[in-house]
Parts: sequence; structure tokens; C-alpha cells
Amino acid sequence: MTTPVLRARQAALVVNPIKTDASRLAAMLTALSVAAGWTEPLILETSVDDPGQQVTRQALTAGVSAVLVAGGDGTVRAVTEAMARSGVPLAIIPSGTGNLLARNLRLPLGNSLAVMQAVFEGTTHPIDIGWAEITRPDGEKHEHAFVVLAGIGLDADMIANTRADLKKSMGWVAYVDGAARSLPGAKPVRVVYQVDEHRLHTAKVHSMLFANCGTLPAGIALIPDASIADGDLDIVLIKARGPFGWLAVWRTVWWQNSVLRRSEPGRQMIKLTGTNGSVRFLSGVKAEAAVQRPTSVELDGDEFGLAVNIRCRIDAAALRIVIPTGHDLTGI
Repeated sequence: MTTPVLRARQAALVVNPIKTDASRLAAMLTALSVAAGWTEPLILETSVDDPGQQVTRQALTAGVSAVLVAGGDGTVRAVTEAMARSGVPLAIIPSGTGNLLARNLRLPLGNSLAVMQAVFEGTTHPIDIGWAEITRPDGEKHEHAFVVLAGIGLDADMIANTRADLKKSMGWVAYVDGAARSLPGAKPVRVVYQVDEHRLHTAKVHSMLFANCGTLPAGIALIPDASIADGDLDIVLIKARGPFGWLAVWRTVWWQNSVLRRSEPGRQMIKLTGTNGSVRFLSGVKAEAAVQRPTSVELDGDEFGLAVNIRCRIDAAALRIVIPTGHDLTGI
């Protein structure tokens, strides 16, 4: 009777060389792999033609035991799209402008070594992934994953109008420039939408968001009750009403959601003062929205062109995320 030869475990690093120092990360991962008794890792770089899906599928086909991704939010989104339902652990090395998924998981943003070590010493935690089917003006349809949020309307316009050079030099603050370019001419769009199997609704909105989790940079809690592991899709309808409408939107998103809700006195104040009608929150497992004119779409902070319809759904516990030992996941 022959004894089967056990294949050495192997990690793969999918890295965006524009966003981070690929050679430094590769050297770190190689050293950790050798120390853990794993074989030399695969180092796979993204490109303009392949933002991450193809090289990630290449790693999965090779039978790797874990995938690490280092890049911006777009790179993370592309890699998770390929990894959904694979069962292979995914480690997020924060490297981009927003680091939205890492922020929602409260991972150490400036400690690549800690995240890498967790591949060999840490644990994994299941999280949800979102899917957005986008219908183009010519009727063509595409489905893509998102891990943070999908949006149609003004939020996508602001992302499209944000200068790439400012993003590189200023980080997420550059989106303020995109907002300044988009707000003056912003007009609401008529949407017909449905959440789960409930009846159709219609509304005029500046933006409609479909969220898997709710925290943005600078501690902004866009959706304070959103969870990345509850199997639910959170929907936000935003419309600025009147000359001071955007102040009302900011009051809800920043002051109420990000400041007052953090304390019991603050929550009581919200109950006493109420909320304005500029921001409306809904939830379900899936949602669909049709717009009266071709409208900009974004996924996880990347522009995705124009659409006349967007259909979003949540795929519960579709990803296994690597978590450092002792990392607190309360409330995610």
C-alpha cells in the first residue's frame, strides 16, 4: 500500500503594482511562507486588461490554500468577484485610497505584516457579497460583484468627476473635488424600484445606493445599522429638498448617523428631533431600480458607465475573510 504524498500548502498574492510596492509584499509573503512550511507563493500582478478576476481564477485553479489581495477598492472588488463561493480564505492588505472593505472589517490599515501573518496564524470569518446586474441603454446586461456598495445617480457622477491625480496625492479627500464638480448641476432622476417581492414604488432621487456594509472613510456611517454578515441588502434613497437640501442630507449622514448614534443621549436626541425626508433607508435581500434616462453607475467606488436598470442581490456568507487572531468583529 502506497502512502499519498501531501502537497505543500501555497498562498497567492494578487497585487496591483500601481497601488503598492509589489516586490516588498512578495518578499514578506515569501519569508512568512517558508517559516510556516508552505511552498513559495504565487505572485500575480493585475493589469489594465485584467483588474484581478483572471489572475485570481488562475490561483484558484492552481489549488492555492489562501489568496491575499493588495490594491485599491477596485482590485479588491475584482478579486472577490472571482473568489465568491470558492471556500478559499481571502486576506485583505489595505493599499488603496478608500480601503472600504478593510475599514468595515476594522482591519489594521497600516500593518501589512499583521494581515499576512493571519494567513498562517489567524482565523477566518464568513461575510456577504453583493451582486449587481447592470442593464445598459442598448439592452446589454452585465453582472458584477461588490463588497461595499453599488450606486446609481449622483454618487456615481461624483466618482466619475474625481480627478485621478488628486486621488493619488490626497487619498479619499479627493472625492470632495468630485462632489464640487457634480453638485451644482445635479438633477434628480425618476426611479421605479422594488425591494424583494413587495409592490413597485416610484420616487425622484439624486442617488440610490445598494449596500453590503455602511461605513465610509473619515468614520462616516452612511448606514449605521448595516452589517456585512447579516444576509441583508441595505438600500438608501437620497434626495436633497430645497435650497438647503444638501445640508439636511449631511445632517443625517454625518451628524445623526456618525455622531449622535454612538451614544445613548444622542440616540434619544434623534428620537426627539426626528429625521428629515432627504435620506430614506430600506432593507431586503434583493432590490431593483429602473431609471427614466441613462444614469451613471458605480461599484465600490469605481465608475461603471451608464445604465437604465440595476438589479442587486446579496449572496450570504459567500466569502471567507482572513482575520488576525484576537481581532474584534463585534458589530460588523
